[in-house]
Amino acid sequence: MTARTFRLLLLLILVFAPSALAAHEKGSWRRLPLAPIAPDFNYRTSVWTGKEMLVFGRDQETALDANGSQYATSRVNVAAAYDPRRDTWRTLDPPRATSGFMGLSSAWTGKEMLVWGQGTREAFNPVTNTWRSLPGSRLLSIHDGFAAVVWTGRELIGWGGGCCGDAFSDGVAYSATKNTWRALPRAPLPGSQHPLSVWTGRRMIVIAGVEVASYEPVTNSWKRIARLPAGSAGATAVWDGREVLVVGGTRKGFAYNPKSDRWRALPLVPVGRVGSLGVWTGRFLLVWGGRRGGAVYDPSLNRWSAFAGGPLPARLEATAIWTGRALVVWGGLSTKTWGHYDAAGAVFTPAG
Repeated sequence: MTARTFRLLLLLILVFAPSALAAHEKGSWRRLPLAPIAPDFNYRTSVWTGKEMLVFGRDQETALDANGSQYATSRVNVAAAYDPRRDTWRTLDPPRATSGFMGLSSAWTGKEMLVWGQGTREAFNPVTNTWRSLPGSRLLSIHDGFAAVVWTGRELIGWGGGCCGDAFSDGVAYSATKNTWRALPRAPLPGSQHPLSVWTGRRMIVIAGVEVASYEPVTNSWKRIARLPAGSAGATAVWDGREVLVVGGTRKGFAYNPKSDRWRALPLVPVGRVGSLGVWTGRFLLVWGGRRGGAVYDPSLNRWSAFAGGPLPARLEATAIWTGRALVVWGGLSTKTWGHYDAAGAVFTPAG
């Protein structure tokens, strides 16, 4: 490449890349229609099928005592699907009632939505509109539902989690083709209630506080890797195809390169835009949350830029997906009625 060609290429990058980033900044929000379900607390999870956003959660049923105060009587599973093209929801017949009082994780296999949580192991096929229960296993007898969950293309892998003072350091994997569970080998990590995880296409990288390790299913082995420079509390993690991006919790963010086994500091997230909801668009990282809304990070420019927060309140226990064209944020909005949440959601579509 000649010096003249290099200068021309650099000029094109400087001209067109910022305009692509600006398209995200200039995007527009619109509210979602009212959903037919309103799961309580943080008991909601979602996946994108390529056509619909599937949402699963638990709703709390209540009654009044002799003094007129509400108390919980039972919990029921609820599910729904949102179609962005028609801008409509449809109610899904939920699976049977399941036990559990902790959060939920989910993954899309290309055929089914796998839902995994303490006491809950279900799979939904949108083509047949049916649920099936995943098998039980003695491996799940100590605790069930793991905090760090990824889909590898073959298996659903979970590691860590816990509640009420317990922090687990074990893991299991579910094979969708074999319909069986297997135990993971012991990880070189301390127990963690809220670890982060990403799937790189070959390895599962797990972050527990500042300790980090990678798990490779092919060799069924763990490897300790470089420590995160700062704690990961309240953060989210995504894989951009080259690096693990860890952001949220604070304005500080970090990127990990598996080839060099090194972390680098990201520029500070724009003020007022710290949140734990993040999606990778294939080119940019979109983060939503905080009192001012959203921010977009472009790895090629190593640059953050802000975008409008939209019509949603900052304090929202939400779940989010990327449709390929838009960011869909949906979750629970606290109400004055004990034990009940309102459905709240909106779609952010980048311009251009």
